[in-house]
Amino acid sequence: MHEALIELKGVERRYANGWLALGGVGLSIAPHSFVSLLGPSGCGKSTVLRLLAGLDAPTAGTIRRPAGHEAEIGFVFQEPTLMPWATVRDNVGLPLKLKRQARADIAARVAPALVAVGLAGFEDAMPRELSGGMKMRVSIARALVTRPALLLLDEPFAALDEITRFRLNQDLLRLWQQDSFTGVFVTHSAYEAVFLSQRIVVMGTRPGRIVEEIVIDEPYPRSADFRASPRYAAWCVQVSQALQRVTADV
Repeated sequence: MHEALIELKGVERRYANGWLALGGVGLSIAPHSFVSLLGPSGCGKSTVLRLLAGLDAPTAGTIRRPAGHEAEIGFVFQEPTLMPWATVRDNVGLPLKLKRQARADIAARVAPALVAVGLAGFEDAMPRELSGGMKMRVSIARALVTRPALLLLDEPFAALDEITRFRLNQDLLRLWQQDSFTGVFVTHSAYEAVFLSQRIVVMGTRPGRIVEEIVIDEPYPRSADFRASPRYAAWCVQVSQALQRVTADV
């Protein structure tokens, strides 16, 4: 067993209006693992992600985070949130620029990041010239350019068509295996969660809490053949049934 990279114990998040968004959440995430948070709207998936990122603080419980390089965190939001006046190169290099790194060092990091997400040759393109899938690739490259130990993804592919979504699923897994980061992925899709994950954390609401965990015992890499297999279908049924049990109470 690996020691957890990050761990939540008895975490609650109550807002100023009294709404209890999370109630007693406990979650341990191992280094280099890929975990999906799955559940209905309002169950606190994105709140957990913000807590993991340090963008929000719990009102009760504890969060243990790593130190040093292991504390580096990348975040990919549902919308690409690119600077419309900046090139692809400058959008990807922004986190390094904010860290006041030298221009040559930024260029040396941005180029391979763009190659990794399949955008070599688009360095000087503007966001308005890109498709939705390409914009999301820029967002992923920007999150990975700092070489984070932990990559958090909040429904990044939800607005994309099925073909683009599937391609980005495959690319994300390739990058995860290549760079050995720890991935935490928020989704509403049981099918996407099964394809990507080693472990699926199913959340319920009122208040947000973890109700079930499912380990997807399938090898990587996962390809279109796995998606068409009876094993994949069986996993999807199991996870969908878990989700139905949660939503029946919503």
